[in-house]
Amino acid sequence: MASSAPPQPETSPPPPARGRIGNFWLRVSEGRDIEDLWSQFTADARSSYGFYGKDLDWDEINKLPGWKRPFRIARHMFWAMMNKLTPARRVLLLIALVLLVLSGITFQSGNETIEIRGEIFAALIFLLLLSLELADKVIMKRDLEIAREIQAWLVPSTPPAIPNADVAFYTRPQNSVAGDYYDAFYPTADGANGGKLMLVMADVAGKSVPAALLMATLQASLHTIASENLPLPELTNRLNLYACAHSLGGRRFTTAVLAEYDPASRRLTYVNAGHNAPVLRRANSNIERLESSGLPLGISSEVPYTSAETSLNPGDTLVLFTDGVVEAFNAAGQEFSDSRWVGVISGLPNLGAQQSLQFLMKNVEDFAGATRQSDDITCLVLRCT
Repeated sequence: MASSAPPQPETSPPPPARGRIGNFWLRVSEGRDIEDLWSQFTADARSSYGFYGKDLDWDEINKLPGWKRPFRIARHMFWAMMNKLTPARRVLLLIALVLLVLSGITFQSGNETIEIRGEIFAALIFLLLLSLELADKVIMKRDLEIAREIQAWLVPSTPPAIPNADVAFYTRPQNSVAGDYYDAFYPTADGANGGKLMLVMADVAGKSVPAALLMATLQASLHTIASENLPLPELTNRLNLYACAHSLGGRRFTTAVLAEYDPASRRLTYVNAGHNAPVLRRANSNIERLESSGLPLGISSEVPYTSAETSLNPGDTLVLFTDGVVEAFNAAGQEFSDSRWVGVISGLPNLGAQQSLQFLMKNVEDFAGATRQSDDITCLVLRCT
C-alpha cells in the first residue's frame, strides 16, 4: 500500500513589495497626504527659523550689502543652534562636521594614494546627536503631558448651570501647557441657588511652563479670595498684591478680566486689568466693549482697581478672549485682527453659547489654517436667554 505524504499547510504568498512600501509609508506619514505633510513641514521650518532667528541682530544684518546677508544669517543661525546644545554635544557636532568636510580628500604618499572616508563616521555621530536630542524631547514631552493633565484640573471641564443663561469655553495652547486661564464658577457652595457667578479670562505674560505655573498660582489665589465674598474691586486688589509678590519685579504680569454676573438682576460687574476689551453683542447686533480700567496684575501694588457695571438682556452675548485670538495669523503672516473679530461677533447667528463659540472659533481656524500659532487661543462666551 502506497503511502502518501501528509498534506502541507497552505501558505499565503508574501505581500507584494508595493504593499510593504505602502504600509511603511502609511506608518511613517500617519496617513497624511503630501500636501498636508508639506504644510506641516513649512510650519515647522517657519517656527524653527523664528526660534533661532530671534537671537540675530537684524538691524546690523540689514546694514550689510545684499550679497553678504545670507552668509551672515547662516553663520549666526549656526551659532544660535550651537548655543542650544550642551558643550559635549557641541564638540560632537564639530567633529562630525570636520569629518564631513574632510571626506573625499586624497593625499599622495609616494606611490600610494590615501583617501579620507569620514562620511560614515560623521553620519553615525549625527545619528547619535539626533537620538540624544530626541531622548530629551521625549522626556520633556512626558513631563509636559503630566503638567497638561494637572492644568486641565484647574479649569472647568463642563460649564456651570446658570439661570436664564449658558456659558461655553474653548482653549488651544500654543505648547502642551498654556499661560491662558479661563474660569466660570460660583464662589460659595450654595452659589448655584441664587448666587453670583464669577467669570474670569486671564493671560500670563510669557509661554509654556513658567506661564503655566504662574497661571496655577493665580487660579488657587483667586478661588481662595473669592470664597470670602468680597466686593469685586477689593478682590482684584487682593489678587494684585499676591501677583506682585510673585511677578519677578513686574516681569511676570497678568492681564485679566474679572466679572461677577448676578442671574437674578442680570447685572454684570467687571474689572478689566489691562486685558483685551471683551465684546458685548446686544440682541440688536450693537457692539459694546468692556474697556480696561487698570494696569495688569503684578505690575504695581499701589494702583487701586475700580469696577464698572452693565446689564445683560435676553439675546445678549458676552465674549471674553485672549490676545491669541486677534493675533492669530495665516500662512501669509496676516493677523486676524481685532476689527475682523468684532465683525465676526457682530454677525453671530441666534445661537446658544456653545454653538456661538463654535461659530467664532471656526472663523479663526479657517483664517489661520494649518499655520502654527505663536500664542495660546482662549475664548469664553456667555449667552443670555
